[in-house]
Amino acid sequence: MTKVEAETLVGKALVRPHGLVREELAAVVSNTDAEAAEVLRAAAYELKCRHSGKVVSMRGLVELGNVCAKDCFYCGIRRSNVNVDRYRLSVDEVERLAEANARFGYASIVLQGGEVEAEANTEFVEECLRRIRRFDLGVTLSLGEQDEDVYRRWKEAGASRYLLRIETSSSRLYSSLHPPSHSFERRVECLRALRRCGYQVGTGTMSALPGQTPEDLADDILFFAAIDADMIGMGPYIPHPDTPLAAVAGGISAEDRIRVALNMITATRLHLHDVNIAATTALQALAHDGRERGILAGANVMMPNITDVKYRRNYQLYAGKPCLDENASLCRGCLERRLAAIGERVNYGSRGDSPHFFARTAR
Repeated sequence: MTKVEAETLVGKALVRPHGLVREELAAVVSNTDAEAAEVLRAAAYELKCRHSGKVVSMRGLVELGNVCAKDCFYCGIRRSNVNVDRYRLSVDEVERLAEANARFGYASIVLQGGEVEAEANTEFVEECLRRIRRFDLGVTLSLGEQDEDVYRRWKEAGASRYLLRIETSSSRLYSSLHPPSHSFERRVECLRALRRCGYQVGTGTMSALPGQTPEDLADDILFFAAIDADMIGMGPYIPHPDTPLAAVAGGISAEDRIRVALNMITATRLHLHDVNIAATTALQALAHDGRERGILAGANVMMPNITDVKYRRNYQLYAGKPCLDENASLCRGCLERRLAAIGERVNYGSRGDSPHFFARTAR
């Protein structure tokens, strides 16, 4: 893509959401021209500031546990990985971390963990939600596929958002990333169930997957639009050595991985305008300033890890996860300084709900 082509595309994208077609999205995602990238990312950042301001909303991330019933070929905590020490936090630990999250000024929290469908797990999460209600936090859950009744119970217990990444909207790619027992159709139906339950609904995908094309990534963005997602969590695929996919990951450089990931943030912002988009920790795994680059490309959310350091090495979905030995207090100060360096500030005291959610529910 040339700079002139980028300027023409941006002129179209800024007028209204959903203004780009598949070929244009694919061109943005696959762009390698530095001047064109500057034009595209500046426009995406303009849209980010228009809808969210020059602030970044924080969600303290609590990794509840790494027990998982799934066996995804790319994930470091997959069921078949025998090199992981399994753990689960206690309800008391979750309550303590939520209190620390509120003390840090983060008005939102994410409870994330392996996918487990069992009544004992459902009750554990319910109790965590009831305990942390007193801190008046926006609560995001990221706990995978569940029955609709479970989603409803967690919503009634205090959750307000749910992130369920599909990892790819291509059924062809999905089957190459998962064993036959994993169903793409069920994952999509779970997203529909979350909508019916009244959640702010989030999803997302990986980029730089083996066999993935720019058109596949364009289709991912069109999928986000089709399901009317409120939140998007995307990141580059980073191989984990204890997974089957690592053997066929190919020789994609870290810089190419982050380039495509940033292009995805930019293209998603240009197409969807008012959704929340996370600058994921995986960006920082590839570049020391990866998350800041994500913000400048159009993201408006970060998820600093507030899990106790002693557990973090056992929750590595990919290799090279950063901040494994940095406690949450140090991380808070570091993020403040990093964001100030790019002209942004932490959105302390605000839940940072998705503007798209309120626009969607007001229709």
